[in-house]
Amino acid sequence: MSAKENAIYIAVSAPSGAGKTSLCREVLKMFPDMRYSVSYTTRTPRSGELDGKDYVFVSESEFRGMIDKGEFVEWAENYGCLYGTSRKVMRDFLAQGHDLLLDVDPRGARALKENYPGGIFVFVLPPSRDVLIERLKGRGSEPDRVVKKRLEKSMDEIKEVFWYDYVIFNERIDEAADRLRSVYLAEKSRRERQMNRINQYME
Repeated sequence: MSAKENAIYIAVSAPSGAGKTSLCREVLKMFPDMRYSVSYTTRTPRSGELDGKDYVFVSESEFRGMIDKGEFVEWAENYGCLYGTSRKVMRDFLAQGHDLLLDVDPRGARALKENYPGGIFVFVLPPSRDVLIERLKGRGSEPDRVVKKRLEKSMDEIKEVFWYDYVIFNERIDEAADRLRSVYLAEKSRRERQMNRINQYME
């Protein structure tokens, strides 16, 4: 991948109910030049969701055609629906010098780590297991068997936390957003990302 120096991407993962999407939205407000990679999905839009903003909604045949053409840098199936990150969108934003925020599950994050070195990987957790269970039940629109299945999947995803670079506990959205903001700013200041400017002093 050819990207301008100092353009970076941050992949954020979390179990269902951790508040990952809200957290990403808060951080995007803080950095107007940062871009967000809108995932493709085959699932039906939920109330209030907009095509192209929340997700790019496509049919399963369209999605699988994109897989065959190698258009996804990562993709996965969750609860019978397909989700994927556009290779072109990611490449183009970084090549233009825009930092990129991605909302991906652990499988997608691992694919990014293997294929696109240099990313920053952040795992978001609720304050405790009990809070996670409460949040999953609190949706109220799903039967107990679905909640149980989501909890089992969440616990499997949490086991992936050990290879991530950073962990943020989302107890209060403002504090969690500030922590993610701090991760981003610290990573932007890493010496190896600033070598072009440093070398100006060596001439």
